[in-house]
Amino acid sequence: MSTAQKFIEQFTDIHPLPHVVTTVTRLINDSESTMKDFEEAIKMDPILVSRLLRLVNSPYYRLVQTVDSISRAVAFLGMKNLHNLLVTDALKNIFIRPEIDSVFSKKKLWEHCAAVSILSKMIAERIFGVNGDDAFLCGILHDFGLLVEEQVRREDFHKICSSCTSTSALLDMEQRTFATDHCKIGHHLTLDWNMPLKIQNAIRDHHLLSADIDPSSLTGIIQLAEYITGQMKLATLPDLEMELSPPLIIHLRDNLDEYTVLMEDLPDELDKAQSIYS
Repeated sequence: MSTAQKFIEQFTDIHPLPHVVTTVTRLINDSESTMKDFEEAIKMDPILVSRLLRLVNSPYYRLVQTVDSISRAVAFLGMKNLHNLLVTDALKNIFIRPEIDSVFSKKKLWEHCAAVSILSKMIAERIFGVNGDDAFLCGILHDFGLLVEEQVRREDFHKICSSCTSTSALLDMEQRTFATDHCKIGHHLTLDWNMPLKIQNAIRDHHLLSADIDPSSLTGIIQLAEYITGQMKLATLPDLEMELSPPLIIHLRDNLDEYTVLMEDLPDELDKAQSIYS
């Protein structure tokens, strides 16, 4: 068993992922799954049903008519969007647990992941013209390994947070202290949760500085979103320098006007998302 897997094993003993999320993830990966299968999985959890209907009827979607059944909610959202909502809702409840005073804050981490997820979806759809659902999910999950480290080795983790100044320094200190890092831990978590391969790889590589990263790839999109949110003071840790792979620096410079518009629009998109995720 790798060190990353040992961290995950200890973490899941503390915070198991809700059964319905693992069931829906399995259905997403089964090409023969139907809307009825999703409805059957969801209706067994009445609290989740109430949340789902509240989410679908929130101001974010601006529906003219109220959606009052699981089947209509599933049909409206689609399987991938439904999956993203369930995963986000489940993880939010882990992020918001009580915390001690520290330079690291689970609330800040949640806000960072939410910002990266929304901006990643915007980049995918508005810059590259592709569906942004996978980018959104990857953004929510990309730094989840940090929360695992904080829960399993809290004291050592907080020492790292109090002294690292860049993403490269963070990875180096994680490796020296834990013999793994949050990227590897997050990658193994997505393996356990049967997430799509490109999401697994993007989480593993979201801090990889390489001349071979394509800006339109999921890894490239997540790196761009994390860098931009860092520039907007939405990083997890104060004054943490976000580093960017060379091709992404060139891409950002060549498309600066488009990204400036995204940065201007991001606060409004975050405000709209508040109606769903609080």
